[in-house]
Amino acid sequence: MQKKKLLMYQFELLFLYIGLLNLRLCASVLSLSSSSLEQGDAGSIRWFREAKNYEGSSDLVDVEYHMGPVLASPISLYIIWYGHWNPVHQATIRDFIYSLSSASSSSSASYPSVSAWWRTVRLYTDQTGSNVTGTIDLSGQFYNFKYSHGADLSRLDVQSIIRNAVTSHPNGLPLDPQSGLYLVLTSIDVQVQDFCRAVCGFHYFTFPNVVGATVPYAWVGHSGAQCPGMCAYPFAWPKDYYGKPPPSTSTGGNNLMRPPNGDPGVDGMISVIAHELAEASTNPLVNAWYAGDDPTAPAEIADMCLGVYGTGGGGGYAGVVSKDSWGNGYNLNGVRGRRYLVQWVWDPVRRRCFGPNALD
Repeated sequence: MQKKKLLMYQFELLFLYIGLLNLRLCASVLSLSSSSLEQGDAGSIRWFREAKNYEGSSDLVDVEYHMGPVLASPISLYIIWYGHWNPVHQATIRDFIYSLSSASSSSSASYPSVSAWWRTVRLYTDQTGSNVTGTIDLSGQFYNFKYSHGADLSRLDVQSIIRNAVTSHPNGLPLDPQSGLYLVLTSIDVQVQDFCRAVCGFHYFTFPNVVGATVPYAWVGHSGAQCPGMCAYPFAWPKDYYGKPPPSTSTGGNNLMRPPNGDPGVDGMISVIAHELAEASTNPLVNAWYAGDDPTAPAEIADMCLGVYGTGGGGGYAGVVSKDSWGNGYNLNGVRGRRYLVQWVWDPVRRRCFGPNALD
């Protein structure tokens, strides 16, 4: 079953340059999800040049409902910090999680806010008409600083790491099949199967024989030392690329965007975390909301908008985003004055990529 997500993510988060003037929709883009990626930066450069994002008209493609569940009940999010983490970076990520829930961020984050971004995710419903929840509570954290499964992980190891967290005593996490969503975050020195070659993160559901129950989970890796050009764009650029990056902001120029929280790897993780949480909530068992006829290689609601952060985005151009007084790029406001750059997701009402910072 893990093969499904591997196939889907083979086109994910590889921000690909095709030229701003020639960007167009093409239904055949769906076939990218089942293609093989070349290893290393050279492969990401090739895909940056050739692939396209789903942006604009939906005449050729749309997300469809396949009758599976969505996460309609309030989510209890459990973070598993795997490896050695900088407390400053952990605080940046935690504040993003706190910013997602309407209840926690509406009074302290100005528009466009992270919680307003989540409202697009909330537009998705299940068979009963129940929407994805607007409540995401950080209910627990587990610190696996001893690298219980080493620093070179398989995809299945991620589920074993969850099992370790829910069976550890006395400071383990609860096994919560009713409302739990588990987020495994690996530190900068940890390698994960397909990380930097085909994926920056993924979501799936646990196997009862491994974890003890079926629960949705997601994994995201810190790419700062391994592949920031692939997983932290537009804050980094493939190191072997000899051309100039496309303009990253509305002011033009070929300079890379500066990260709003000071670390390209962590700021890049934020968008991947948002991506995976959105898809885990709208397609937790991989049978709910996605585009395409092949359920083994679906394009989910964040896949449809890879690399799009603002109006006009796509093809390597982030779109129109804001800059703070230090020149750092962002498009969303969070709690405690935080700012983040988060990719857009597919809006099922507008039938296009959308975020609260849209100009139209």
